[in-house]
Amino acid sequence: MIRIYHYRQKCIGCNACVEAKKDRWRMSRKDGKSTLVGGKNTKGIYRTEIENDEYKSIMEAEKNCPVKIIKIEKLS
Repeated sequence: MIRIYHYRQKCIGCNACVEAKKDRWRMSRKDGKSTLVGGKNTKGIYRTEIENDEYKSIMEAEKNCPVKIIKIEKLS
């Protein structure tokens, strides 16, 4: 399992995460920031857990984020 942390408040809306993994992030029409699909909000930090088979594309999203607001934690 992999845990994704997304610090949405610091998002600049560059779309890099969406380009890397369209089914995990989408851009909000309301404020132009990306949203972690299925993420649970705790004090402005969105978090979700996914299967290991998505690891490479999630790592690409983390690497491509210019403001480094995506953090990946490998659980197993």
